[in-house]
Amino acid sequence: MDPLVIGADHRGFELKEALKKHLQKRFEVIDVGTDSSTMIDFPPIAEAAVRQMKQADTRAILICGSGFGMAMAANKLKGVRAASCREELDAHYARQHNDANVLCLGANFTNIDKAKRITDTFLSTAFSHEERYIKRNQEIKEMEDNH
Repeated sequence: MDPLVIGADHRGFELKEALKKHLQKRFEVIDVGTDSSTMIDFPPIAEAAVRQMKQADTRAILICGSGFGMAMAANKLKGVRAASCREELDAHYARQHNDANVLCLGANFTNIDKAKRITDTFLSTAFSHEERYIKRNQEIKEMEDNH
């Protein structure tokens, strides 16, 4: 089975656990925490997930209350293209147009059924490799390399 990294803060813990069960049918899920609903800051979880994602050469799913905090933290790390998605179409375009490698979900806004659909869309959608999207992603990489 292919590896897949998952992590959450305290707000995303329950959704992470439910989503992990869904994903373990198809992936070797690497869980970077948290292991309870006890309050914990999300930046260290995002950093641990990205480190594991790069090591396993795979993608990651991060969950916090809104999905925004995890996306902001993950996007500070080199090589990350994290997208906070609340609909399947968000996940589709994040992958197809932007080659997103981290899916961020907001537990306050996404129930388990919707999270499964968003995640399945994210994991099954390929990057289009159209020249305009390759060019844009290269421009982002250059920005990252120059700052």
